[in-house]
Amino acid sequence: MSAIPAELPPPNTPWRTALPAIAALWLAIALLYRDTLLAMTDVWSRSDTFAHGWVVAPISLWLIWRQRRQLAVLSPRPQPWVLLPMAALAAAWTLAELVVVNSPAQFAFVGLLILAVVAVLGFEVARAIAFPLLFLLFAVPFGEFAVQPMMEWTADFVVLALQWTGVPVFRDGLNFVIPSGRWSVIDECSGVRYLMASLMVGSLFAYLNYRSYRRRALFMAFSIAVPIVANWLRAYFIVMLGHLSGNRIAVGVDHLLYGWLFFGIVIFVMFAVGMRWAEPDAPAPAPAGPGAHRGGGFSAQRLLLAVLATATLAAAPQLGLAGLQYAERRAAAPVLELPPAAPGWQAQALPAEAWTPHFLAPSVSAQRSFAGPAGAVGVYVAYYRAQDAERKLVSLHNGLLSHNERQWLRSAEGTQTVAVDGTAATWRSTVLSAAGAEFGAPPRQLVAWQVYWVDGRFVSGEMPARLALALSRLRGHGDDGAAIVLHAQAPTVPAAQALLQDFVREHQAALAQSLQRTRDAR
Repeated sequence: MSAIPAELPPPNTPWRTALPAIAALWLAIALLYRDTLLAMTDVWSRSDTFAHGWVVAPISLWLIWRQRRQLAVLSPRPQPWVLLPMAALAAAWTLAELVVVNSPAQFAFVGLLILAVVAVLGFEVARAIAFPLLFLLFAVPFGEFAVQPMMEWTADFVVLALQWTGVPVFRDGLNFVIPSGRWSVIDECSGVRYLMASLMVGSLFAYLNYRSYRRRALFMAFSIAVPIVANWLRAYFIVMLGHLSGNRIAVGVDHLLYGWLFFGIVIFVMFAVGMRWAEPDAPAPAPAGPGAHRGGGFSAQRLLLAVLATATLAAAPQLGLAGLQYAERRAAAPVLELPPAAPGWQAQALPAEAWTPHFLAPSVSAQRSFAGPAGAVGVYVAYYRAQDAERKLVSLHNGLLSHNERQWLRSAEGTQTVAVDGTAATWRSTVLSAAGAEFGAPPRQLVAWQVYWVDGRFVSGEMPARLALALSRLRGHGDDGAAIVLHAQAPTVPAAQALLQDFVREHQAALAQSLQRTRDAR
């Protein structure tokens, strides 16, 4: 005489069919969207901020395993109409791929995995494992947009706290000087990595220890606020430790060590506080026996048809982009030549110490100085072709300055529109001031103009450039695009603006023709 272990489904359970089917479907979606998945894992591997991505899927599977008794008494019931929101997600993924934006494409991919469970297994099953499924969203490397504002908040707090404690401080953007030395707030000081780790483990803690949705929401909000404030205190304490020790401690490697030690203590205290309001677990359901499944009407044929329909829908965007990407990736490497100098101007090489914008991994770049009657204008062009997750024209990492820039600070921004031969181009104008100027001395300033060139026209702004890129690809014109940056220094900002305007009037048409020749030589 033998008994069926309570941990395993009985022989006649529909899960004998459903589990292999949903596993095969997830594997098929992962293979179809392997480029998106590999882009995620690449970020997990090289970024400490998102290294937690490696444990998200195992934790999610473990959370589902904890619900096995509850799932064992449910019968999978496919919901074909869920294919409609899945189609919307597939369209969102396609659009994100066209404009080469990583995070939306990755969220769409994870969303397809989640909705596939609903489409094939039904709402009752999905509701029982809602949190484990939604927990998969933490696998998406997301939050880099918060680095810059959180750096600003950290600098604001540290300077204010130093003033409150009687330490003289002079602030210059994200740099500040105290009697014992100079400090800078860089991207590692923003606290984004602490925030992402705290939010993930805080959400997991709330799910495991609370049954009330209100308590879960409050603790998740708590897990967002605590690391932000803790990072401010961490930065202040590190500066004070360095200041009081004559810069013998809290600098170099131990700077990071103290930061993580402090963060670990903060998380421990946060959990200790949260445990004071922990709620007992819900009573475990009785083990499932033969015929114990709720929501009958299970049909293996219907479930397999749902799997086939879901896989077909997931494959549609891949088939639509396959030909487009094949043609783009076959294009030759671009060759870029800047136009010759207009009459009255003289082209010359930029000095080695000249300022250079921060654009990552262009297919080709070129820079040159053009000397005119009123001064010199530096020209930098970053040209992109066959764009992907690592090489893309519009990115949070591309721009005039990097997150860790210490030599230049943004001091003013605006736009300048210049019409040439009836064609107007709007350039984004930024005034950069040299960091570290002595108190009371006039700042050394540089004026930079930036514009994008996509599909034969100039485009101002990141979002218009992304949309122009998508339209170019849909028209079969390729994914070529360029970022153009002009910069000049003059005794005054108005003089530098006037110099740049003169240069654009003389060279904008020739620059556009040069870029067009590069694109036409695909």
